[in-house]
Amino acid sequence: MFWGLVVFMPVGVTYLSAILLLLTMLVAGGLRERYARLRANPLWWPVVAYLAWTFLVLAFGRHYPETGSNLFHGVRIGLTILMAMALTREEAIWALRGFLLIAALNILLIVAYYAVGFPVWSPLRAVVMEVGNKSISNALLFSVVASTAAVWGIAQIAAHKPLRAIPAFVLLLGLGVVVALPLTSRTSVLALLLVIPVVCIHQWRNHLKMLVSALVLGAVVLGAGLYQLPQLQHKVETGVQEIEEAQAGAIFKGSWVIRYYMYKDTGLMIADRPLTGWGIGGWTEQWHKRGPALFADSNMPHNDFLWVGAQGGLPALLSLLVIMVAAVWQAWKRPDMAGRYALAATLIALIASSVNSAMRRADRPGTAVHRDGLPAAGAGEARPGSVARPAAVALAQERNRPPGCCLNCSKGAVASARLSAAPTPSRRPSAGTPCRNTGTWPRRCAPRRGTPSGGCSRASCRPWGWGRTRRPDG
Repeated sequence: MFWGLVVFMPVGVTYLSAILLLLTMLVAGGLRERYARLRANPLWWPVVAYLAWTFLVLAFGRHYPETGSNLFHGVRIGLTILMAMALTREEAIWALRGFLLIAALNILLIVAYYAVGFPVWSPLRAVVMEVGNKSISNALLFSVVASTAAVWGIAQIAAHKPLRAIPAFVLLLGLGVVVALPLTSRTSVLALLLVIPVVCIHQWRNHLKMLVSALVLGAVVLGAGLYQLPQLQHKVETGVQEIEEAQAGAIFKGSWVIRYYMYKDTGLMIADRPLTGWGIGGWTEQWHKRGPALFADSNMPHNDFLWVGAQGGLPALLSLLVIMVAAVWQAWKRPDMAGRYALAATLIALIASSVNSAMRRADRPGTAVHRDGLPAAGAGEARPGSVARPAAVALAQERNRPPGCCLNCSKGAVASARLSAAPTPSRRPSAGTPCRNTGTWPRRCAPRRGTPSGGCSRASCRPWGWGRTRRPDG
């Protein structure tokens, strides 16, 4: 839980929590089970490839004064992902609880600060106002919380409980205002604008009318928000203007001006040495040679993929990209709320890594998003934060399921007993009516009459013609 509690604290505390967690995992034992859990996760081989190529570049490439610090940050990315993947289901849930708890306390702190006004403890000032890079980190963390609230609210609407969705969307709008105005993070605003439509598509991808209605409503709310918040509208216009001026050759201190030159020159670094890169720590030296002198004090290109690509070539860039895309894909394939939670978290991590070095910078929330989102993305359980089950366990559960029942059903007599104990409307099949998995909803579990009795869980396997019942995926 401590690993999740300290994500809003200064970077030294987050390092301490990671070291303590690693030591605890080593002392607690069960290393064979953790190794089996790692091997069963779809992200295992991409992470191994990323770390192996990093050490190969270190061994045979050129060394620089920045090699030590860049190697530390590069290896830390891989180890953080491995630690999150090695957590047990219960450990991951407690880490998530810690993150949500401290996020709730920080939201109360923001409300109290702007409602009453009082001196804030120095380590927490970046929570309530813009204070350098740490406020960007906190804004991205708040965007993860906001997207989680959006997932919950959308699920309540899909379950025909719109009143329960109101608090979730109030929290979403409130955190959107916080990340846009006091914390001034265009990256977080961009992440929310991209993630929430994707979550809607995931929820209603088989229901075109509901999907179109949700996207149109979201566009209307977004337009109203931009109209009512001229500060946010000004930031968007400023960003577009900066890019246009940078393309014309202007050089000045601007958030997107420096990104324009960094992305262009770092891309040229990769093009010059596409296989091995310039060596661990080589980006800084090349930037001093290629970039404008006004930005010479920068030590990373505000893009994690370009950063590892410049130092380790295309193999390093592609391995890191595969890690992130595979995490998003694993979350997308899960049709339940856990999949949507993981989809939102990992997609925010992917966006932030593309425009703000969320993994390279220790004071930014790539670490927190990995511990929250990646375990759920590769999970085989039904909750966020769980980890993948070994194939043998899944095979044993498949063999033990009732005959004629679909893969989503509960096993044994418990499922049949629950179904038989429930009231049976005229349109609902009897307790022994088996079903088969025929694809996604509404054809996901169709009754099959005239076959040997089986029995399916009411919660997991409902025929689509049972009237107004809650769908398995929402």
